[in-house]
Amino acid sequence: MELPPLSLYVHLPWCVRKCPYCDFNSHAVRGEMPGDEYVEALLKDLEEELPLVWGRPVHSIFFGGGTPSLFSAGQIETLLTGFRSLLPVSPEVEITLEANPGTIEHDSFSAYHDAGVNRVSLGAQSFDDDLLKQIGRIHGRAEIEQAVAAIHRSGISNFNIDLMFALPGQSPESARQDVLAAMACGPTHISHYQLTIEPNTAFHASPPILPGDESAWGMQQTCGNKLAEKGYEQYEISAWALPGFQCRHNLNYWRYGDFLGIGAGAHGKVTLPATGSARRRVRQRHPAAWMKYVREGSGVAEDHELDANERVFEFFLNQLRLRDGVLKKQLLPRTGVDWNDVSDRVQIAIDKGLLTEESDRLLATELGWRFNNEIQALFLP
Repeated sequence: MELPPLSLYVHLPWCVRKCPYCDFNSHAVRGEMPGDEYVEALLKDLEEELPLVWGRPVHSIFFGGGTPSLFSAGQIETLLTGFRSLLPVSPEVEITLEANPGTIEHDSFSAYHDAGVNRVSLGAQSFDDDLLKQIGRIHGRAEIEQAVAAIHRSGISNFNIDLMFALPGQSPESARQDVLAAMACGPTHISHYQLTIEPNTAFHASPPILPGDESAWGMQQTCGNKLAEKGYEQYEISAWALPGFQCRHNLNYWRYGDFLGIGAGAHGKVTLPATGSARRRVRQRHPAAWMKYVREGSGVAEDHELDANERVFEFFLNQLRLRDGVLKKQLLPRTGVDWNDVSDRVQIAIDKGLLTEESDRLLATELGWRFNNEIQALFLP
């Protein structure tokens, strides 16, 4: 059988301070960060995954967090060298490093470039100093602009700016100004997503007052129009890119490709060639516990094969976030399920005006993009 593309996600879990809206597996640094010990454990963790993917090339590598730029360029280079010794890595591999503005948090971007990083994702979130304080960020607009200038000097020409909208007290004009400021930095890619209050966060315990749904939808439309005017194409609900600069790593997630996940709390999904089913593996969540378990043999906390219903749900959950929708012929090789087995649920969404069907693909309508959760519910196991 034809296997989907393979990516590698590397979780680097520490940050200077945890943001009140963040529900990721991230941990504020307490004392000295055990970077070298963690790097050693990551390489051992990857070795455990090798029997699942023998001979398969890796097309993208993503260092996510936390704040991966807390790790030095030397540590990133050690990891990349180790990855290449363990796995076939495509010569055209996309290697992304997440970073936050502020010189306290990163080595020079030139050093990361020399280590092998060819794409940076910068967590700006806003260019408004007051809004940044309200959402608990430790940087301001000046630090964003300094970081962008450093990226341009480094030789890394492919970079993303993360922006949030519908922030506490934000006006539509403020959201528009954020997008204009981000585009002025010259990124190839802009991630533009709405702030939501998630369980187990500081904001969930003490919620700020956010703009209402209609106001947030208006911000999304206004900002989207500005991005389109400047040549950015929306290829996913929250992702905009100049032509040719879509994030290959994230596209592989959204197309329901395969990915290895290493590091504390990392998730992975790998297709099994013998059966065509998919295996989901999740690491121990806490960094100290994960390193201990890796040293003793395995950092895996959960390991199971996804059943057909789970595979179908994940397939549609991801692919319907894309502007070019679901390619029908991919359903069977990616999930083992025939299109006729899902056609009744597809028809319900079409009848509701949430989806539209073309000869070879299924697309979300504008209504479907706005109410994506309603489509997802149709494919719940």
